[in-house]
Formats: sequence, C-alpha cells, structure tokens
Amino acid sequence: MSLSTPFSRRLYLRIWLAVVGGMAVLTLAVGWAWRMAEEQKAQTAQPLLPPLREMVLRDPSGAELLRGMSTRKPSPPGEAVEFYIEAEDGRVFTLQMSARPHRMDRGDRPLRPGGPGGPGGPGGPGKQSDAAFWTRPPFGFLWLLGIVGLAVAVGVYPIIRRLTLRLEALQRSVQKFGEGDLSVRVPEEGQDEVADLARQFNAAAARVEALVKSHKSLLANASHELRSPLTRIRMGLELMGGQQPSPTFREEILRNIAELDQLVDEILLASRLDAREADVGTVELIDLIGLAAEECARVDADLDASADTVEVRGVAKLLRRAIRNLLENARRYSSGDITVAVRRSQGHAEVRVYDRGPGVPDSQRERIFEPFYRLPGASERSGGVGLGLSLVRSIAARHNGTVYCEDREGGGACFVLRLPLSAASTTP
Repeated sequence: MSLSTPFSRRLYLRIWLAVVGGMAVLTLAVGWAWRMAEEQKAQTAQPLLPPLREMVLRDPSGAELLRGMSTRKPSPPGEAVEFYIEAEDGRVFTLQMSARPHRMDRGDRPLRPGGPGGPGGPGGPGKQSDAAFWTRPPFGFLWLLGIVGLAVAVGVYPIIRRLTLRLEALQRSVQKFGEGDLSVRVPEEGQDEVADLARQFNAAAARVEALVKSHKSLLANASHELRSPLTRIRMGLELMGGQQPSPTFREEILRNIAELDQLVDEILLASRLDAREADVGTVELIDLIGLAAEECARVDADLDASADTVEVRGVAKLLRRAIRNLLENARRYSSGDITVAVRRSQGHAEVRVYDRGPGVPDSQRERIFEPFYRLPGASERSGGVGLGLSLVRSIAARHNGTVYCEDREGGGACFVLRLPLSAASTTP
C-alpha cells in the first residue's frame, strides 16, 4: 500500500528520520562508550606481566648462550609480541616475535610469507585490505547505519501506515466539516492519542451541529410565532378603516403587542443563554425562599418552606425568571391550587412546583423542555409559545443545576428545579 497523499508522505518521512536519527545517535554513543572503556582499560593495565618461566637460548652446537627468567610485554591481539629476558649476570635481553598470521590454509597451517595468501603473495594483506576497505572505519559505520535505516523502514512501515490512515480520515473529516457538512464524524478506534483526538473532534462536531440546529429551529419557530400576532394586528387595523378603535379592540391590540414583546424577550434570552461567553448578570448569594415567596404572591400560589433560608450562588434575575416560568406553566395548565416547596436535599436546593393539571406523559417529559415544543393539543390554549420550560432548563444548566418533571400524588405534575447549595448553606 502506497502513501497516497503528501500529508502521509511528509509524516512518514519525519517519523522515519526521527527513528533513524535516534538509532544513529545511539550507535555513536555506544561506540564512544566502548572506545572510552577500552582506553581506560589500557591505561589501568599493568606495564609488564609477572615472570613466566625460565628461558634458555643455545647455539647450533647445543652450547648455552643465555639463561634467565622471561617476562612478556602486554600487546593488543594481532601485533608483535616482546619478551624481556633477565640473565644471571643482570643483563636484560629483548626477544621479539612477529604477529601470528590470522588466515589458515585448508590444512590448518599458517600461511607462509610469499606463498598464496601470505603477506607478499597473491591475495595477501595488501590486496585483501584493498578489497575490504569498505568494512573499515569510517565506512563500516556508514554501512551499519544504512542497514539500521533499512531495517527501521521495513519494521515501522506497517505501524506508521496504520497511524497515517487514521490521521488521513481525521483530516478528511475536518475538511468536510469545514466545508459545511456538520454530520461528519471520525471513527474512534483504539485508546491512543489519535483516538482521543477523534473523540474530542466528534464531541465538538456534535455540539456545533446541535447549536446550529437549535438556532435554525429557533429562527424558524420565532418567525412563525412572530407572524401570528403581527397578522392579527394588521387585520385589525385594516378592519378599522380609519375609525376610532373600541375599548375591546384596543385591549386586543395591547395583548398582541405584549405577546410580541414577551416572545422577543424570550428569544433574546434563549440566544444569550446558548452563548456561554455572554454576560447574563452578576453572580451573587440568593435566598431561594425569599425569591419564591415574591413570585408566589404574584400568582397567588402557596409556599411551603422547610427551612428559614436556602441560599445558592447565581444570577438573581435568571433564577427569578426560572421560578416565574414554572409558575406560569402550572397556572396555564392547572385547574386547581399551585404549591411551591423549597427545601434542601443532599447538598442541593430544590424548588418544587406542584399543580393539579392533566400531568405530562412519560414519553413527553424530556421533549417538553425543547424550544417551541408543546404537548399535542396545547397549541390552541391561550398564552405560551413553547419557550418557557426551555429557558428554565438553560438557566438551570447555567447554574450547574437540572430541571425535570415527575407525577404528583393525587394527580397533576411536579416540576423540580435542582441547584447546588452555597458553601454557607450546606449545613442545615
């Protein structure tokens, strides 16, 4: 399989050069350390070996010419050997022996000088040295480095190719995503850094796609909801025909204008809450009981508080808006009393809004928090455009909290806003 793209070729070349360079540095370091060790060994070696044995030198007639104890001078392998002989009269003689030949003939006999393969014969050291010059330094190191590079190329190619294939897939996905295909995702294979990068890209792509879809849905639904009151106002003005409006007509016009104002306000707030970097107010210490009591008094709802104060850190106007939306939702769908309970529960503050309405089916308890979603048959009810509960969820998320719906005992629904308690309110 070939490296098809310039990206893959460049990446493979960089990795290959890094591996070969590392092997070259390692080889040089090992050679340097070996040489230093040999030099240190040679420096610390004894200049002379201890006496070996007695040596006698005789002439051809058998007469003794020299007798004494011989001592060998240390020498590297392959070089001449020297012996020091100390005679009985104290004189020191030197006996030199040439280096032992390394090559042997087929009869395991040393090659003679001048013979085949000998120092002066055909194929002797001179010619052999010329034929094998590439095996001696520095050429030997270059050949070794070439062999190492070839071995590295063959050995790491499958691993690098697998890596480059995954990086190519990630590159293509990023390119398609940048061209506008927000549904593109990268296969998440393995547990290495590339897989982690793929998972992060998929998470970011999913988040961006969700935001874009949410904004498109918000724009489409907002345009539809804005068109309805504007159409009613325009038709009413056309029916007036320049006449003085009646009190009933004036009230209808004001109601439609208030509906438009509320819708625009909710759309702007939803957009600001979606943008995490947007400034939505000052975070301060808030007493949820006092906040809930003010909103309950506005709609004539009952308040049930199990403590004197329940404090959380948050933006007062947002939390007030969340409680107000829950109360307005309960009043819109409930035919009985409405109760708000504020209490502590496992390190969290809970605001529970109870109503006696028709309740929410299990299959719809998540969808009712989607923007502009209303229960089947609820679009004809007076008031509401389907953004109230969506804003409550966004406000709860801004405060690291949650909101959910459950059944109320005896009929109706209970909406629970759950927020982290402040450090001062964690102990009851």
